[in-house]
Amino acid sequence: MTDPEVDGVDEALALVGPPARKPERHRATPWAEARSVAARLGTARPAPTRRVPLDQALGGVLAQPLAALTDLPSFDTSAMDGWAVAGPGPWRVGEGGSVLAGHARTAPLPDGEAVRIATGARVPPGATAVIRSEHSRTDSGGQLHAQRDVTHGQDIRPRGQECRSGDHLLPAATPVTPAVLGLAAAAGYDELHIVERPRVEVLVLGDELLTSGLPHDGLIRDALGPMLAPWLRALGADVTVTRRIRDDADALYTAVSGTRADVVITTGGTAAGPVDHVHPVLHKAGAELLVDGVKVRPGHPMLLARLTPASYLVGLPGNPLAAVSGLLTLAEPLLRGLAGRRDPQARRAAVRDAVHGHPHDTRLVPVTSATGHAAGHTAAGHTAAGHGSTAHGSTGHPTGRARGSGASASGAPLVVPLHYNGPAMLRGIAAADGLAVVPPGGARAGDVLEILDLPWAATTERCFT
Repeated sequence: MTDPEVDGVDEALALVGPPARKPERHRATPWAEARSVAARLGTARPAPTRRVPLDQALGGVLAQPLAALTDLPSFDTSAMDGWAVAGPGPWRVGEGGSVLAGHARTAPLPDGEAVRIATGARVPPGATAVIRSEHSRTDSGGQLHAQRDVTHGQDIRPRGQECRSGDHLLPAATPVTPAVLGLAAAAGYDELHIVERPRVEVLVLGDELLTSGLPHDGLIRDALGPMLAPWLRALGADVTVTRRIRDDADALYTAVSGTRADVVITTGGTAAGPVDHVHPVLHKAGAELLVDGVKVRPGHPMLLARLTPASYLVGLPGNPLAAVSGLLTLAEPLLRGLAGRRDPQARRAAVRDAVHGHPHDTRLVPVTSATGHAAGHTAAGHTAAGHGSTAHGSTGHPTGRARGSGASASGAPLVVPLHYNGPAMLRGIAAADGLAVVPPGGARAGDVLEILDLPWAATTERCFT
C-alpha cells in the first residue's frame, strides 16, 4: 500500500522539529501551487451573467458596479416627526393640514410660519429646519416655540446626502446580501446584473454507504452527501443534483461523460485500490489531469481534471475531513472564480499550542477562537485517546497568556487547535472556526499561521485578522 491515509498515520509521521527528514514517498503538487492552479482555472474565462429581478438576486454576485439611478434622497426629507419651520421663531402655525410622506410637493412655507410634518415627508420649499415634536410647544395664541436652539437645516436630510445619480455605490463581485438588495431598490433598480452561479453535480461513490440508520455489517453512514451540497452552495455554486453511485466504473463513466454541469465533484475512488475508478474513468473520458495528488494532510489523494474546455472535475478523497481538505484546496478557489467572487482577505492567527507537522506536506488543522473554544475538543497534539502530545504540555505556551485569552503576545488573534483532526473525523471541523495551514515540520505555540475561513464564517463572529 502506498502512502495510506488512515487515522493515526499523520500522528505517527508527525514531528514538530524533525532532526532529519526521510525522503518523500510520493510526488504531488505543493499545496499552495494546487490552490493557485484551481484559482487560475476559475478566472480563465469570463463568467456568464444574467439580469434577474431583485427578489431572485439574493446570494448572487454583482456582475458590474452598482451605480445610483437617482439622488438619495431624491428630495429634501424630514428626518423626524415634528414641525417644518421657516426663519427664526417663534412661528405662526399654519391653518393647512400636516405634510405627510408619499404626498406631492406642498406650497412654499412663508418666513415665520410652521407646519406639522411626518418622518420621510418632502420638506416644503422655504423651510429652514425641522423641530422634533418633543422639543417644541405651542402657546395659547397659536404660536410655536422651540425648547432648544434651532440650527439651520437640522433634522432635514438634504437631497443627494447619501449619493448623487451616477455615483458608484458598490464594485463588481460584491455578494448580493439583503442590505445590497435594499440599497439597489432605494437607488432605483428593479433588476440586478449578476454572475451565473456555476452548476455543480455531486457524485458520492461507494458500495459501503448507508443513507439512513445505524452502521452495521461493514456498512457506514454517508457523511459527505448531506454535507457537500450546502457547503458548495455557500461557496456560490448551484448544486443541481447529489447522486450516489456504487463502485461501478461503467456507471461512473456514464455520469461523468454525460454531465451538463460546470463542475463535477466526486467523493472517494481517487487512489489506486481495486475499486478506485476515478483515474481510469478520467482517462477513458479523455480528461486532462491538472492536479494529481497534493502535498497536504489530510486529503493528499485529491485531484483536479478538465473534462471539456468549459467543465472540470474535482476528485475528493472519501474520508470526511480529507474531503473537506479537498474542498478548501481545489473546489473553493475554482468555484470562487467561476462564481465571479473576489479573493478572500488573507487571515492569520497565532496558535496557542504546538501543532504536529508532517515531514514533507502541509497540514490543515481545525482551530477555534481562543476566546470561546469548545471544551473537550481542543489541543491538536495533547495527550488524549492516544493521539499524541505537544512539546509544551496542556497548560503552558510561550506567549505567557492565560488559557482562554483572545490574543497572542504579538497582538495577533489567538486560536486553539482542535483535537479530533484525523482524516475520517468530522468532530473537530464541526466545532471549528477555520483551518490552520501548518507548514511541513509543524508549528510551535505562538507561531502565526494562515487561517482558512469556513464558508459560513460571515454569519458568525470573526476571530481572525
